[in-house]
Amino acid sequence: MPTNIVFSDLALELRDKAKEIAEKYVRPQAVKYDKAQEYNWDAARAVAEAGLFKTFVPKEYGGHGAGVLALALVTEELARADSGFGVAFAVNALGSFPIILGGTEEQKKEWLPKIAAGEKFVAFCLSEKFAGSDASGLSVTAELDGDEYVICGEKKWTTNGGVADYYSVFCVTDPTSKSRRISAILVEKGTPGFEVKKVEDKMGIRCVPVVETHFDHVRVPRTNLIGGREGLGFKHAMMTLDYARPGVAAQAMGAAQGSLDLALVYANRRKQFGAPISSFQMVQKMLADMAMKTEASRWLVYSCAAAVDNGELPISKRAAMAKCFATDTAMEVATEAVQIFGGYGFMEDYPIAKNFRDAKILQIYEGTNQVQRMVIARNLIKEVESLRHLDQYIPFEEQATYRDEEVTAR
Repeated sequence: MPTNIVFSDLALELRDKAKEIAEKYVRPQAVKYDKAQEYNWDAARAVAEAGLFKTFVPKEYGGHGAGVLALALVTEELARADSGFGVAFAVNALGSFPIILGGTEEQKKEWLPKIAAGEKFVAFCLSEKFAGSDASGLSVTAELDGDEYVICGEKKWTTNGGVADYYSVFCVTDPTSKSRRISAILVEKGTPGFEVKKVEDKMGIRCVPVVETHFDHVRVPRTNLIGGREGLGFKHAMMTLDYARPGVAAQAMGAAQGSLDLALVYANRRKQFGAPISSFQMVQKMLADMAMKTEASRWLVYSCAAAVDNGELPISKRAAMAKCFATDTAMEVATEAVQIFGGYGFMEDYPIAKNFRDAKILQIYEGTNQVQRMVIARNLIKEVESLRHLDQYIPFEEQATYRDEEVTAR
């Protein structure tokens, strides 16, 4: 069903603010923070002062309530300037969605206004060393002891770890249950026993930390159990990923556009055989394909984000399609851009090398693209029931008889 995509005045205003910040604070410092593997605090503070962290927080909790489409627009502009900082921004939405979608009224009032104001940053702690795509196979435990939960274990790939103040941590609270074994608990930075340990040395998105988070008998109040009831964690995680995937797709779409921008400028300036290489048909074909796929990604992302805002549930298939297509496009466009740059594209002196390194993670995190294709296919198969009216046009029995006779003849 087609989705009505409406860009509100507020969403466009937030997009323009993001673009301004991207050109002033993000792009000029992208190489510096990539090489140093340091967080761009100047850009983060500018984002907070501009009210961009309010984008995804509902109005009643101090946000703009602008919706997922506005979040996609903001993320796109930041990622276009630096894919790594696009991640640094969007991961706050990822960490906040368990609270927004599943938190109690008291929890939302306590935590969300601080996130909206940019006073508190958020991280999402789901993956573990032996539980990546299998989000149900967690081993970090949380046992109730009086009015406190005691959390033990370690999480892997925590983006924003060390920078974040709040951590949405998914733990096993009932190991005997199959369907309700996992719960989500908010852990605050500085809680005794909670440590950021290994800081990963990454291929790309090097300006945002990805770390191991360790929980050594970490005690948190029972009131930090997101939703107020045990066993809701897996549901909250899956809902969060559905709502967050348009944001990941927007990062990818911004990254693809950023790579295309660089390739266009270079192709018009680089001369070979006495002419700009943009005049060569093979290069034009590459640029045209890059532009078409980036634009297709853009409207698939916008459509999915608008569907979330319009309450067009379920969203799993569309979110998976947007994430998968846009991130594959980001990798393809970055690869083609490197090719257009030629030998210079392989050198770190030129910015396209960073775009290439940054693009790869987009196909991996928040659900690998292989998993996304599984989600898409499973949903398609479920939808077969709505196509039963086509059975009369497909002579299954005749085909089966023909094949049986053919086999016999052989």
